[in-house]
Amino acid sequence: MENQDDISWLHVPEADTLPEDVQVLFGKFEEKTGFVPNVARIFALTPKHFIKWFKYYDFLMRTEESELSRKEREMVAVTVSSQNACEYCLASHSAYLREVSGDPALPDKLVHNYRRADLSKRERAVLDFAVALTNSSGEMTPENVQPLKNAGLSDAGILELAQVAAMFNFTNRLANALCWKPNEVYYHQHRTAKD
Repeated sequence: MENQDDISWLHVPEADTLPEDVQVLFGKFEEKTGFVPNVARIFALTPKHFIKWFKYYDFLMRTEESELSRKEREMVAVTVSSQNACEYCLASHSAYLREVSGDPALPDKLVHNYRRADLSKRERAVLDFAVALTNSSGEMTPENVQPLKNAGLSDAGILELAQVAAMFNFTNRLANALCWKPNEVYYHQHRTAKD
């Protein structure tokens, strides 16, 4: 485990000082992945905010009640995080995307230039929208939405996409502003197609 002082410019609380609901969630992370993500350890400085944020984040990214596939949501996470140069989310969500896609190169292609990646028409529309929301939300027009409708997304699906992209703009800014460092393990996960 990384040194507490090396993963953020702010104080990172010791797990045993945190409320029971946070410690239970940490235990679930440990059981599922073998480690507690640094984002959780850092965000737990404000335990109530952390629990509420995590429930929303977890629902957005992992619900099966979605028009967006898990792969599409992770592609949005990586592409938005690339636009924002967010080290934390690039490391963690590149690992998740390698896992859900089975493609160890896809995250790197999205990071370097998503426009040159081999994407479906729908994936391209999804990422174009997420990038426009990230870089020029105040200039968006109905023309930003139409390709999503053409690709088969409903209005509810488009709203969900906007929420996913906005979630990463939110967390990217927190992570960048406060120097959140990713767990080293993310850089190594799912690097080969057989993982």
